[in-house]
Amino acid sequence: MEPDPDLSAARAVRRATQRLSRRLQLQRAAEGLSLTKISMLGHLARRGPLTAGALAAADRLQPQSVTRVLADLETDGYITRLQNPADKRQRVFSISDPGRAALAADMRVRDEWLAGVMHDEVSADERDVLLRAAAILSRLADLD
Repeated sequence: MEPDPDLSAARAVRRATQRLSRRLQLQRAAEGLSLTKISMLGHLARRGPLTAGALAAADRLQPQSVTRVLADLETDGYITRLQNPADKRQRVFSISDPGRAALAADMRVRDEWLAGVMHDEVSADERDVLLRAAAILSRLADLD
């Protein structure tokens, strides 16, 4: 039986993106926010105000875990708690300006590392391919 070319391609993309993701995580500042906190801030920055349940679902976490993380982020001033306009009994969380700054600082360190290695190790044609691939990967990541 011949190998499925789609499955082989999927395996190669998965392996490469996982390896790059791990490498980017290693570039994070040791004193920075946890990956869970950065993820929560990222969801709020991209999607706007969300409930704790929506944030838990976005990262496939238990609501109790998210509640603790959100409390820490709120105490540190990175998010604000607002009344949900659609349901007055529920609260939504929104990223604050200090939260956006913390998220940007975390991303900047990794972006600078990646820009440096891309400059040193990747040709201009390869960078163009990477940009096209990034758009495709983003589109795939946004699928339900």
